[in-house]
Amino acid sequence: MKRQIQPSAIERMMRESDFIVSKTNPKGIITYGNPIFIEFSGYSEEELLGSQHNIVRHPDMPRAAFQLAWDTIQSGKEFFGYVKNMAKDGSFYWVFTHITPDFDAQRNIVGYTSVRRCPKRDAVSKVEPVYRLMLQAEQGAGARDAIAAGTKVLLDLLNQTGMSYEELVFSL
Repeated sequence: MKRQIQPSAIERMMRESDFIVSKTNPKGIITYGNPIFIEFSGYSEEELLGSQHNIVRHPDMPRAAFQLAWDTIQSGKEFFGYVKNMAKDGSFYWVFTHITPDFDAQRNIVGYTSVRRCPKRDAVSKVEPVYRLMLQAEQGAGARDAIAAGTKVLLDLLNQTGMSYEELVFSL
């Protein structure tokens, strides 16, 4: 269900001891959310379960960032990254996320588990301008070429630093 929520400038800060946990099926439909996820998202458990995980996607996040996450976890690898999420009331909260694929006995992906924790503030201040540049490139390219344009911005940055995406994330 698509919801029209107006983003606000109100930031909710995670506590150091918080861990937001959610699980999805292979298509990204939420099958579990812990009480901290429910608290920060502002949605009830009933609203979350059965919804696409992008229910908490903030419009400031570039599509290319999520494509990178999906490509990584669908290949069976774990993903780490900084993400700006949006709550039901339009407020936002930054997280440091770790997403892992869940496998059955035959090593088929049967879902994903995401554990988010309080991000380092200096890391957020470094990643936010990168996401802004990626988003600007996506908007300038139009819907059809948006992800490629945002990805190019990120790849150019990685080439300049000589780091992989994961190395960049852990260096922040």
